Amino acid sequence: MERKASRRENECEENNSNSESSELDKDYKTSLITLNVGGYLYITQKQTLTKYPDSFLEGIINGRIMCPFDADGHYFIDRDGLLFRHILNFLRNGELLLPEGFRENQLLAQEAEFFQLKVLSEAVKSRWEKEQLASRETTFLEITDSHDRSQGLRIFCNAPEFIAKIKSRIVLVSKSRLDGFPEEFSVSSNIIQFKYFIKSENGTRLVLKEDNTFVCTLETLKFEAIMTALKCGFRLLTSLDCSRGSIVHSDALHFIK
Repeated sequence: MERKASRRENECEENNSNSESSELDKDYKTSLITLNVGGYLYITQKQTLTKYPDSFLEGIINGRIMCPFDADGHYFIDRDGLLFRHILNFLRNGELLLPEGFRENQLLAQEAEFFQLKVLSEAVKSRWEKEQLASRETTFLEITDSHDRSQGLRIFCNAPEFIAKIKSRIVLVSKSRLDGFPEEFSVSSNIIQFKYFIKSENGTRLVLKEDNTFVCTLETLKFEAIMTALKCGFRLLTSLDCSRGSIVHSDALHFIK
């Protein structure tokens, strides 16, 4: 009799354990929400979508706002499915994090307003205003001969990050051409003066500066600037002093997006 009673107790405990596990699985599954946004499926947790009270998504999840379902039973929201990833990332991270070169601020601001996320809308608008202000300011990079200012190159652009990219490219070219180049070196000034060219071997494309830092030759730098501009979506607005017959021979390049 004792054995039968013990067996029944074990079976009850096992059934209770299985029941609790089943409830936990059920709760976990119901906490996952699948959204169909403009044909793109997103799976996230209920707590993520309800993070901001009175938002559109919180209203849907808590039943305040009616939302249609697609053929598979997922919530369907007729908005930009690609941009929604940034909405969801904001809900997850609590801050606006966008990829480098993001240019759809106006569209994202509209999406933020639709989803009734005031904090996100203000963050996008602030970012947009800063970019608009920066676009009005022309940034330049000047590389000249320390003894002859007429020998050199001037690069103008309405995007400071483009000039920074060019300066970074100068350092990268230099590192690839010189052993023992200081790793911490960076071009901080927008006016760079060189002393003379190194031409001791074929393929050497460096300019030696007076302070023992190095950049590539002007011809190579012009080519790098033009190629980088094209890859970044800029166009050559004008090239000054092209009377020599080629952009590569001009002494100034002006890029704009």
